[in-house]
Amino acid sequence: MEDRQATGGAGAATKVRVNGTTAEATLSTTGGCPELRWRCAGATAERSLSLEADVLGAEASGKEVVVRAFVAEDAARPPSRAKARGKRRRREYVFEMADGEGAAAAWGETLRGCLDSIGRPKRLFVLINPYGGKRRASKIYEAEIKPLFEAAGVEVTMQETRYRGHAREVASSLDLARYDGIVCVSGDGVLVELVNGILQRSDWEEAIKMPIGIVPAGTGNGMAKSLLHAASETCSVSDAVFAIITGHKQALDVCTIVQGEKTVFSVLSTTWGLVADVDIESEKYRWMGSARFDFYVCNALVRIMNLRRYRGSVHFVPAPGYEAYGDPVKQAETPIVERNGESRVCSYQGPTAEFQCSDWRSIDGPFVGVCVYNVPWAAENAMAAPEAKFSDGYMDAVILKDCPKADLLALLLKMSDGSYVKSPHVTYFKVKSFRLSPGQLMEDPKRGGIIDVDGEVVARGEGTYGMNQDQDLMAYGPSVQLTVHQGLATVYCPK
Repeated sequence: MEDRQATGGAGAATKVRVNGTTAEATLSTTGGCPELRWRCAGATAERSLSLEADVLGAEASGKEVVVRAFVAEDAARPPSRAKARGKRRRREYVFEMADGEGAAAAWGETLRGCLDSIGRPKRLFVLINPYGGKRRASKIYEAEIKPLFEAAGVEVTMQETRYRGHAREVASSLDLARYDGIVCVSGDGVLVELVNGILQRSDWEEAIKMPIGIVPAGTGNGMAKSLLHAASETCSVSDAVFAIITGHKQALDVCTIVQGEKTVFSVLSTTWGLVADVDIESEKYRWMGSARFDFYVCNALVRIMNLRRYRGSVHFVPAPGYEAYGDPVKQAETPIVERNGESRVCSYQGPTAEFQCSDWRSIDGPFVGVCVYNVPWAAENAMAAPEAKFSDGYMDAVILKDCPKADLLALLLKMSDGSYVKSPHVTYFKVKSFRLSPGQLMEDPKRGGIIDVDGEVVARGEGTYGMNQDQDLMAYGPSVQLTVHQGLATVYCPK
């Protein structure tokens, strides 16, 4: 397409008024990124809006074209996100066409056509967890999220979750043909339930292609932080919503966790030992939202002063370049136990990965902590796996065997930027598959630990916080197998 200037009726017109100021404007639709450019009278600098990166929506009314944008707060600068990635806000630019209504209608049609060609979602199903974080997700939706979707002309169907597991139930039966994507307004919990619900469907192969958007409105917000940080964006509600509106997508690995006939799917992390103990034992402070992590740190300090070490072992298939980690094993257990049709809890049965016995390596305990991550950030303020990638087909393992208490405290303080993994006390490597065999406390053989998957307990031993094995998905003690399926899911992300 050729560059188009503001035109009116039967003749070309280059003059407009932008928010009341005389200017000359051009709508460029050539190349890969359409732009709206203008220069106000007497100004030397040209201003611009990228339709893909800056514009929410546009409409013509009379002889005016209203362009709704999401741009840097400093209005004195050219409002291009390519030039400024600081805090942004909604702003309207009113272009009054010198040549009247016909020119405005032509411009409005061209702008809408360009936005439609980008492939943005037009119909979204939004799931809100009103109980997460500080229980403000519903208010956040009304005050911050809904106005942005309306400005972008996105049709939204909204539903609140009412109880734990509700999002899984909704996802397992939702008519996905009615929507272009699903949005989670919560912490990470609704996302995890959503993925598990989708993979429970008989049409999971098509259903899992549905893009998922994540808006941080909970406690940890690790996935939202990971996606936004990767694009040098702030972890904010508005930035997350705009990333969804633009429609850019990213493949996401999904980890299948199996113990016998029990299966659960993970997109964030599996932890055992120190991190799991601190996370679950700070659960009582979830209502405090992000401030909960102040108490999380306090609880971590208590745990360090009364350090727990667990018996156990881990087996793993290292990613290329990490074959030197651990010790070779002569014989590995069968990776996944066969499950009959009656015991299957979902249609997706996990990746078809087969490894030779010679592929496996092992590390024996005792352990202070074992963690396996799928994305870089475990929470907004904790970069747990700085080398993790969204769709590399590997999991990032972090092993802490033993560490002086003073050094362990220093490691805790370095989690904010991920530099803790450089410590000689930390073993950090990538794996294709991982098997955890958890044991009892060294200090108290009658007491077990907690296995935490994406912030929820899947197994806990005797004497642990909230002990009630009947409600846990898996048993504590038998091995738990983790295998990754590269790029199985799709999420919205900034470009």
